Amino acid sequence: MYKIVRKKELNPTVTLMEIDAPLIAKKAEPGQFIIFRAFEDSERVPLTIADYDREKGTVTIIFQIVGGATMELNTLNEGDSIHDFVGPLGRPSETDGLKKVAVVGGGVGCAIAYPIAKKLHDLGCEVHSIVGFRNKDLVILEDEFNNVSDKVCMMTDDGSYGTKGLVTNALEELIKAGNEYDEVIAIGPVIMMKFVCLLTKKYNVKTIVSMNPIMIDGTGMCGGCRLTVGGETKFACVDGPDFDGHLVDFDEAMHRGTMYRDFETHAREASCNLLNKEVK
Repeated sequence: MYKIVRKKELNPTVTLMEIDAPLIAKKAEPGQFIIFRAFEDSERVPLTIADYDREKGTVTIIFQIVGGATMELNTLNEGDSIHDFVGPLGRPSETDGLKKVAVVGGGVGCAIAYPIAKKLHDLGCEVHSIVGFRNKDLVILEDEFNNVSDKVCMMTDDGSYGTKGLVTNALEELIKAGNEYDEVIAIGPVIMMKFVCLLTKKYNVKTIVSMNPIMIDGTGMCGGCRLTVGGETKFACVDGPDFDGHLVDFDEAMHRGTMYRDFETHAREASCNLLNKEVK
């Protein structure tokens, strides 16, 4: 059992939890993930590690409340415990040797982009962060990105905060302004990462993406998280989750990501009904 030491609502649909997990915190690195089960009979769900504190022995996760499992997790509060919390899993993001990087985050994907930006900053790298949200109410981690970035471009689809437009608009402006990046790191919705990669391929800028396909065991045995990268089958849980974005078959990944949409809708409705009964 893993105790929740802090819980914070970042916006109406996104929650931060800090979990007491000293063994995981000891070895966690940006880019890696954990798999949790809120209760003994809950679904196993992967979440990328948003932060960690080796001295306190805690691991921070940030999740969007979109399905049955995350709804269950969000019912837990400070002092409660998560039944299973396994990790760190996956390969850490490669940051050695990078001198100037653009980190692009979209929506809740910014929770994954932040620890990478933070580590790059700590290593002395010049970090330009481009973060995008649908509107002002959904903005998260603004102060955190400001603290670890040499430049921050805040984008919103509707222009209610920062600059109106897409993250690709800001990235192209920075490239055209003469910024020569060793690497672009893009993390967010698959469609966003696809268009970031189409842009950077035009300018011949190496681009790394963090993929989040359907995942079950997290150890490479089930094959559920398979992707096609450079014409070869890869598994996000053991080969990733970071991949060369110019080699990823994004269309296949988007198609596979919708395969269980009806099942997830059913699970979400079942969780809603259960929670409503408990409230009554």
